[in-house]
Amino acid sequence: MDYLFKPSRRALLGSGAFAALGIATGGALARDPDPLITELQDWASITGAGVDETPYGLPISFESDVVRRNVEWLTASPISSINFTPIHALDGTITPQGCAFERHHSGAIELRKEDYRLMINGLVDKPLVFSYEDIERFPRENHVYFCECAANTGMEWAGAQLNGVQFTHGMIHNMEYTGVPLRTLLNEAGLGAAGDLKDKWVYVEGADASSNGRSIPMEKALDDVLVAFKANGEALRMEHGYPVRLVVPGWEGNMWVKWIRRIEVIDVAVESREETSKYTDVYEDGTARKWTWVMDAKSVITSPSPQMPISHGNGPLVISGLAWSGHGQIRRVDVSKDGGITWETARLGKQGDTKALTRFYLDTEWDGSPMLLQSRAMDDTGYVQPTKDQLREMRGENAVYHNNCIQTWYVNAEGVAENVEVS
Repeated sequence: MDYLFKPSRRALLGSGAFAALGIATGGALARDPDPLITELQDWASITGAGVDETPYGLPISFESDVVRRNVEWLTASPISSINFTPIHALDGTITPQGCAFERHHSGAIELRKEDYRLMINGLVDKPLVFSYEDIERFPRENHVYFCECAANTGMEWAGAQLNGVQFTHGMIHNMEYTGVPLRTLLNEAGLGAAGDLKDKWVYVEGADASSNGRSIPMEKALDDVLVAFKANGEALRMEHGYPVRLVVPGWEGNMWVKWIRRIEVIDVAVESREETSKYTDVYEDGTARKWTWVMDAKSVITSPSPQMPISHGNGPLVISGLAWSGHGQIRRVDVSKDGGITWETARLGKQGDTKALTRFYLDTEWDGSPMLLQSRAMDDTGYVQPTKDQLREMRGENAVYHNNCIQTWYVNAEGVAENVEVS
């Protein structure tokens, strides 16, 4: 282009080149006056809210639909139940605490920092009790991790059930946790009395009525487990375990004990209710698969999806979703628009910590034809996300937990999406 020639705005608006640009970018041509551009609007005519209008900032009213939701018939009572993150309406990877899914076994409790105590006992050199202030004095770390309930996608084992990605995959959140490595507190108590640590365990309990006790192998306890007191830079919310919770990166959410009050070093796993009759995978013959802690590689398209239809018609389309693996990092995500016959490699968003959510995008063109959308994740161990049939071949259909199958959305010519099964 001759940079000495600078066409006027009027000439540019009338040119075919500008029209082509408008089509390429998905923009609208300025043919008729748009009052939202040409006329003075109310919001520009008066002063707005003052700086103290909302001392703790809240989402604007126009986004009031971006909230957690539960499924009333899923459990007998909301006291021992779960709700779902609106992952269809979020982008990036960090989940705001206010809409991060919550799971309770006896309801969320109010526990003041001043009343908080954490006991370490069992096979330790000196049993210790820490206050909240004690824990904050230890060297802290910050890490971004996903937390996924083992029952996430559990309703889909037998076929397409819930029509919304919030409900099929919303038992997950991804936050930056601040805390003290569990190994730091265990070393403070001393592990000499435990002897050989290779076969030792820790048993953790919460301060709520259910206690939600879980056994964790010592190897994991000394690796990356955090005793966390902040999430996304602020204090934990009540429903997320305020003032202190356990963070067990890459492992099922039930092990992330909230309101943690006791850690006991022991010789054998306790085999509590939450690790025997619950959170085990039952095979066709009635036997159970135990100690399935790690959440395998998984992904899902969040847009388009049943709660996020295509509303702009034909043309440029961004297909977006989330991928994660409890074994490490996501290395690749493929997207299919024809139910798994052909695949295209998606663009990964910025990678953060290991065992954290990864955002993926496929920038494509939509001609209005129906689509069968799928995504398939691969992690840095080489593990590839399986189809439903592959999972059923290994485990049958009695399972509830650890369903990491490929999900399918059928998108019709109007852009409306529906949960379907393509196994």
